[in-house]
This record gives sequence, C-alpha cells and structure tokens, in this order.
Amino acid sequence: MTKVLVWMSWGVDSAITAYLLQQQGYEVVAWFMKNYVSDSGNCTTYNDAEEAIKVSKFLWIEIMSFDLQKEYNEKIIEYIYNGYQQGITPNPDVLCNSLIKFDVFLQKAMELWFDYIATGHYARIETIKATKKTTYKLLRWVDYNKDQSYFLAGLNQFQLSKSLFPVWGYTKPEIRALAKKIWLPNAARKDSQWLCFIGNIPIKDFLLKKLPKKEGDIVDTTGKIVGKHEWAYFFTIGQRQGLKLPFKAYVIKTDVKKNRVIVGDREDKQLFDKTIATTGRHWIRKSYTLPTKILAKIRYRQEPQEATLKRNKQKDIVVTFKEKQRAIAPGQTIVAYKWDECIGSGIITS
Repeated sequence: MTKVLVWMSWGVDSAITAYLLQQQGYEVVAWFMKNYVSDSGNCTTYNDAEEAIKVSKFLWIEIMSFDLQKEYNEKIIEYIYNGYQQGITPNPDVLCNSLIKFDVFLQKAMELWFDYIATGHYARIETIKATKKTTYKLLRWVDYNKDQSYFLAGLNQFQLSKSLFPVWGYTKPEIRALAKKIWLPNAARKDSQWLCFIGNIPIKDFLLKKLPKKEGDIVDTTGKIVGKHEWAYFFTIGQRQGLKLPFKAYVIKTDVKKNRVIVGDREDKQLFDKTIATTGRHWIRKSYTLPTKILAKIRYRQEPQEATLKRNKQKDIVVTFKEKQRAIAPGQTIVAYKWDECIGSGIITS
C-alpha cells in the first residue's frame, strides 16, 4: 500500500486532505510540526497540536510530531529579521514552503520510507509522461480566489513529484460542507490569516523581539515632517495602517538608513510602475527563451497581469507589465504564469 505523510495543522484543509487520501486507499499518517514558538500569550502552538491530535484520532490515523524550531529559526526567522533590517518586505510563506514543508519535511518523510507527502494546499499538479523523462506542472486551483500556487512557486520538480494536493478538485465551500458531513471536530474552525507558523502575533510585535524601537520622522513628498514613527522598517510600500496621522496617507518609500518614512496620496505617481527588477530567478519545469510573454502577480490576492519577461542592458531579468502596478514592495515574491501553469518566481529588488 502506498504510504503518505500528511502535514497536519489544526485547519480543516489538512484534515480533509487526510480523509480524502484514506478514501482513495492510501496508508495515511499525520505529522504535526512544532516550529517557531513565541513566548507571547497569543502563540497557539500547543492548542494547534491538540486540535491536530483530535482530528487524527477522529480519522483513526497515527500522528507523529517533530520539533523543527532550529531549522525554522535558521531558514525563516533570521530571513525575516534580516529582510526588514534592510528595508525590504520579505515573504516568509513562500520560503517556508520551499525550504521547510517541501524540503525538511519531505526529507524526513523519505527517511521514514513514505512514498509521498501531502498538504492541504489549493493547487494542482499535472504529470506529463514522456519516453525519456516525466515532468510535473504546477497549476492554478479551480477556485482562483483561493488558489495558492503563488505560495508554491519556489518548488522544484523533485518536490512536485513527491507531493499530493488532494483538495484541488474542491471549492472552499465544498470542503467546509464535506467536513460538516463527516462530523470533523474542526469543521467550523476559521482559516488562519497568520504569518507562516508564527501564530496570532502582529508582525510589528514579532519584529520588536529583536529589532528595538527608534523614533524617526514621517515626511511628505516635499520633505515636510508630518508625524513620527517608531522605526522605518515597521512599514512597507503602500501601507496605510499604523501611520497614526490626522489625514489619509500611504507609505511611498522607507529609508531605514535615515530612519524616515515618506508618505503621499493613495494615487501618488511614485506608488506606480510598470517595470520590476528581480533576483533569485526560479523555473519550476523548464527555462524560457527571453523575452517571453507571461502573466504575473506581485502579491497573493492579485489576479495575474499581462507582462513581458526580458533582460535589460545590464543582463538583469526584469518584468514589464502592460499596465502600471501599485505598491511594488522590494523583497516580495513575483510569480509568473503561462495561462494556468505556474512557471516560476523571483524576488522583487526594485
């Protein structure tokens, strides 16, 4: 019997993942991972573990637990802190998938002689069988509003070959309905909006653990001081909340060296651009001859936009959109598509 190790969180998606695999005849084992544990009262790691155990007992499947705090701190936590210190806005969820879930977790599964790992991600994997080589496509989910291929854009062919996404054929309401139908104990629990495995902790409070406050100026586009802030790296491009100004304003730029935050109107021209410079290019299935037409998105909830991927005079890879994009934040992940196929990703530098 084919053995699958399921990444079991407290959520309904991973619970239904395990259930569907059972129905398909797989030998299913659940694995709850303890990663970053905060000393904040908002950290829910222990409650989440109890929920995962409860679901596993309900489904009559074995559950394992493994402490990945060391790996998580080294690969993800330090990355977050270093990024904010440099004045960029890192995307730990994308990195967490490629370096933790589908790397460290996958390696553990292979060491324990499992055939596959499975998660509750909303995305599709399509197998292309050929005489000489089998390749794998990462495709958008049936419900574009909940599609999570953006967070999986850092995966490689081996990782896709060993991964299963059983919920890909269901919409979110259908998943909820199925959970209620089979009386899953966590059927009514809401989806998490938290940072990858850090828990219900505001990003500012998380950063304050290592990056102390330092008051600085908030200035408008003319250089006039309009307010004060607690440290420039707490802010990201396009942000409105947290400025505490007596008028509506949005972050246009941050200068961590001078500890300044520059603000302007929501439609300020400095918030818009067509061209994005990137680094850390990653192709999922194959590389493409440049220039090439693509669809691209610079944030999770965004609908993919028409763009061209090419090299500039300095031979750097840039993405030029058909329409101007708002609030392009260095450090965030840009993800490229060809129709429904997620073909790769990069990190925005400017």
